[in-house]
Formats: sequence, C-alpha cells, structure tokens
Amino acid sequence: MLQKLAKHIDQQFSFLKEKKMLIAISGGVDSVVLTHLLYQLQFNISLAHCNFKLREEESDKDEKFVKELGKSLNIQTFTAQFNTNEYAIKNKLSTQLAARELRYDWFDQLCKQHSFDYILTAHHADDNLETFIINLSRGSGLDGLTGIPSINKNIVRPFLIFSREEVLSFAKENNINWREDQSNAETKYLRNKIRHQITPLLKELNPSLLTNFNKTINHLKESQQIINDKIEEITDEILLKEDNLLKINIEKVLKLSNPKAYLYQLLKPYKFREWDDIFNLIHAQSGKRILTKFYTLLKDRDFLLLLHTNEKGLFENELFIINKENKRITDPIDLVFEDVKKQTTIDHKTIYVDSELLSYPLSLRRWTAGDYFYPKGMLGRKKVSKYFKDEKISIVNKTKIWLLCSGKNEIIWIIGKRQDRRFLPTEKTTKLLKISI
Repeated sequence: MLQKLAKHIDQQFSFLKEKKMLIAISGGVDSVVLTHLLYQLQFNISLAHCNFKLREEESDKDEKFVKELGKSLNIQTFTAQFNTNEYAIKNKLSTQLAARELRYDWFDQLCKQHSFDYILTAHHADDNLETFIINLSRGSGLDGLTGIPSINKNIVRPFLIFSREEVLSFAKENNINWREDQSNAETKYLRNKIRHQITPLLKELNPSLLTNFNKTINHLKESQQIINDKIEEITDEILLKEDNLLKINIEKVLKLSNPKAYLYQLLKPYKFREWDDIFNLIHAQSGKRILTKFYTLLKDRDFLLLLHTNEKGLFENELFIINKENKRITDPIDLVFEDVKKQTTIDHKTIYVDSELLSYPLSLRRWTAGDYFYPKGMLGRKKVSKYFKDEKISIVNKTKIWLLCSGKNEIIWIIGKRQDRRFLPTEKTTKLLKISI
C-alpha cells in the first residue's frame, strides 16, 4: 500500500515536492496517514489542527494527540481553539458551516503569516461519493455532481482516488495510531447517515462502486469542460465590462438555445442561488435587483448589471458633513468653496449661491426615494427620481451621484447635473459663494 500511495503522489503531485505545505489534521486516520506518508517522502510539511470545542474532553484529547504527533515527527504544529456554537449562532450558520468557515479563515491566515504554498486535506474517494449523493439529493447542477476537486486554488487533496479502506490498510500495515472521532458513528448528520446507511448498501449491490464512481466523475468533468469552452466562446458577445461593472446583454441571452442554463453558467462564480428569480429578472421592470453577500444583479433596460457591493445592497446611506469654515473637501469628491464678488463662467462643474440663504452644516449624501428639489430654469418642484428618469440617467450612474444639501436637508445641487433655484443669487445678494468640482 505504501508503494501505491507513494507512486500516486510522485506521479500526480510532484509539483508539491519543492513547496511549503500545511496539512489540515483532525487526528483521524485519514489526515494522520497523509502526514506519515508525506513525512516519509520528505515533503516540507507543517500541521494545523482546529479544536472546535464541540465534543468536550474528546476535542481536547484530539488536540493533545496532534501536538504529540508533531513533536514525535519534529514537524511544526499549529493549533487553534474556537467557540464554534457561539460563532454559528452569531452568524446564523449551521454548526458544520460555522466550523468550515472558521477552519479555512484560520488556514488562510497561517498561509499569509508563514508563506505556505498549499493547504492539504485528506479527503478520499468515499468522501467524494458522499458529497456526490448529498448534492444529488439537493437537486444540484453539474458542478455539484463533478465531485470534490483534487486541486482548487491553493487547496490540494492527494487521496481522492483512494478508498477509506485503502487508507485504513496503510495505517494498519505501518502501525500508525490515530484518534477515532466518536461523532462519526452518529447518524444525526446527513453525511453520516449516507456513510453508514446508504453507501454500504450500494457497495453491497456493486463491489466496484468506487471504481465506477471515479469513472463517472471523470466523464462529468469532461462534459463540464465542453460547457466551459462554449461559455468562453460566447462571453465576448454577451458580456461587456466597464470598470467594476459587468453588463449582460439581455437580447443576446434570449437568442441562445437555453437562456436560463447560460445565465447559470455566466453567473455561478458570483454565488447566486435563486436561478428562477434571476431568469425572471430578464423580464422584470428596470430597477429590480437580486443580492448576494458581495454582489448585486440589477435590471436596467436592455441589460443585467452585475456590481460588486456588500450585504447592505447597492444604495448605501453615506453622509459627509461640510462646516462653514471648510473651503475645500476631497472626500468623497473634490469640492472647492470660494467667496467671490461676481459670477463668471457657469458650467456643469460650477454653481453660485447666495451664502445668506444657506444653513450649516452642509452635507453630501446619496439620493433616496422621496427626494425632491426645485430645478433651476423650471417652475415648480420635481422628484429627483423623476429628474433622473427624464435625463435618462442609468441606474448605475444614479448610485454615483451626490447631493449637496443645506443644514435643513434641502437640496442645493445635484452635483454635476442641476442646481436648485431656491439658493440662486439675486440682485440683492451681498455674499456670493462659488462652489465648484
């Protein structure tokens, strides 16, 4: 078994030989075997163990075991303890998702602090099969059925083609000790139910299950590659990038053989989930949007617009105060305030106001629903939203516009667009203020 595993590492993962690696080790047989194997092959490895404090004394014993293993092999070992339940409640996550998030955030920190090139995990073929069944039961697309990737950015899984039995055989043949996680025997978690109740039955029906499963995974990955090639082919026709904005041409999407499937492939890197809602966004009125934690997908006339944002959404309630003594500000935009004696050139970057009509402090903010102003050159008042519509200002450009307001929150200037006539100088004006971008 040693020769089989070592040969696989040498053939498929030879690029790791000169790299600095961090092994995610739980104390279970899989990660302990990976540690011993790479140690025997003289790879440059360190160990990282997470104590999630979920199994009382057993969690502490796992941590102690890993420390002793690192000491016996003279391998640098990192350990961290987490209050996983508290983190899960605070972030509204399941215990398993909370543990995963804590684990990989910490691994990333270690990689940055100690210049590790790769993180190695000991996932094997049985883990891969369990993941496949879980995703199948949840109605996953092709991505979820292609299994756990052996290499995903800086995460490497060298054992994916080997079964749990093969890893266990290696441990027994080499007299390797490990810790048994008693919670793995419980069936309250979906993965454990599959492990103990479903896969044994499937293996009984077909002893070659894992071998055939690996073949199926390879076939699915080949199909996925064909899809990726097609998406790359049409991307330039459908997508337009403008600064940090991605524009999807709706008309061209609708001409494709299966618009919903293509949208899924185009947008899957951005962690959207509600694909029916995304497809319906194509036919929705302008302004409708769908949010993820870091992205907003917005309908704007003939395009779907993808913007990088945050969980607060596209429109944020930012407010910047300007005091009377301020003669210039540079954040969030560059504005100059000058006391002058007469008006000179007036353009979209400059306005003149009667200083005595202003109340301080002034403020800079984004527009909100219900805002109105009295446009210079027009009678009556107008909603800012109606002004934007009449001027054909796109939804994205609306989010970039600032309002300069008086201390009473009256709009003085839609900056760069239109001045409010209430603050215009008259023949009686004695104090004239020039405001310019």
